[in-house]
Amino acid sequence: MKIEIPEEKKLVYEMRMPIRWGDMDAMNHVNNTIYFRYLETCRIDWMHSIGCLPDPQGEGPVIVNAFCNFYKQLEYPGEVLVKMYVSDPGRTTFESWGTMERVDKPGVIYAAGGATTIWVDFPSQKAKTLPDWMRELVN
Repeated sequence: MKIEIPEEKKLVYEMRMPIRWGDMDAMNHVNNTIYFRYLETCRIDWMHSIGCLPDPQGEGPVIVNAFCNFYKQLEYPGEVLVKMYVSDPGRTTFESWGTMERVDKPGVIYAAGGATTIWVDFPSQKAKTLPDWMRELVN
């Protein structure tokens, strides 16, 4: 199945990850929870690459929901290419999206998911307006 990411989403990061033997479940395919780990790893790597390091005494991003749609089974051995997109900046939130494909089968989407991220003041545990620099990156 070929999945198209709508044009309003902006590609911001790509990352390759090995499919590990331990990622598989009893059915000999990657366990559904691992897809969320792939998305998380890519999202965190992107945040580090832009200097977005959450400060427990300050502010930063928090995921408030996440989803994943599974289209084909990933299996060991192999390598996954995760492409991360961002869109829809709100006052305190933005959306992130990711597609997962095998490196040896470019363009074939095995799964796609995303998350809503909210900017938070950690000490007060309250939502805070997205900083201008982040809004620029996700717009």
